[in-house]
Amino acid sequence: MTAVPPSTSSPTSTQRGYAGRALLAAVLGYAMDGFDLLILGFMLPAIAADLHLTSAQAGSLVTWTLIGAVAGGVLFGVLSDYFGRVRMLTWTILLFAIFTGLCALARGYGDLLAYRTIAGLGLGGEFGIGMTLVAEAWPASQRARVSSYVGLGWQLGVLAAALLTPLLLPVIGWRGMFALGLVPALVSFLVRRHVEEPSLFVEQAAHAKRHGARKPPLRQLIADARTARASLGVTILCSVQNFGYYGLMIWLPSYLSKTFGYSLTKSGLWTAATVLGMALGIWLFGIAADRFGRKPTFLFY
Repeated sequence: MTAVPPSTSSPTSTQRGYAGRALLAAVLGYAMDGFDLLILGFMLPAIAADLHLTSAQAGSLVTWTLIGAVAGGVLFGVLSDYFGRVRMLTWTILLFAIFTGLCALARGYGDLLAYRTIAGLGLGGEFGIGMTLVAEAWPASQRARVSSYVGLGWQLGVLAAALLTPLLLPVIGWRGMFALGLVPALVSFLVRRHVEEPSLFVEQAAHAKRHGARKPPLRQLIADARTARASLGVTILCSVQNFGYYGLMIWLPSYLSKTFGYSLTKSGLWTAATVLGMALGIWLFGIAADRFGRKPTFLFY
């Protein structure tokens, strides 16, 4: 996605209202992503037993969801630079919702794997676009803080999954849990109706149109040596962080159950306690990054 230049002008009440709607849209999208991804971790034993999956097949459902998320992040990130943040955010939420809902109808490993992978495309696209939308809607002095609020949306979804899955799964089953994934389709309608494209994107698009073709977004990541070093460094750091996070959180419920004999409720409460600690760290990160700078705060964390 294109870089977000600093904004120095004071926002008007209209701009603040738009920024708030953009933030709400991104937070809701992240919350639904977090909820969907963690309930999969809780439901893997039930899915495997019902569809007679091997451990490798059950694990691949998570793996291919994340592979789809990586591909979706790149694909929809590029498309959002050409066709707009809000338009692509709407489509990613819709894609995510439809194929998560279709998981409820899966008859075996093959179709469930396909549904999870395509849902992952929407999940990954929504992840990147939501953060970009918020960054372009808010002034530079507050971007780290509001970005942390978007991250808190993810943790809110994970927390909801940890607390609600032990209550709902025995009642509605794993198919019913996936059917809940259709709810974000309504959110996509609300986002498209009440959130416009950020003025920064509109201005950049108009400038590109006046001056001919727009540079390919991915090429801008290696436009010069300094930018290429920064892109590579952030990619490595984020890859390590995400490897640790997803490797821990998604497999945690199954690990606690198999290794320590924890019930679904006890695993959920343990996960919830972990998430609350993460949420506190994310909130403090946003405050520190705006006050002391992005790089030192990121490296400290």
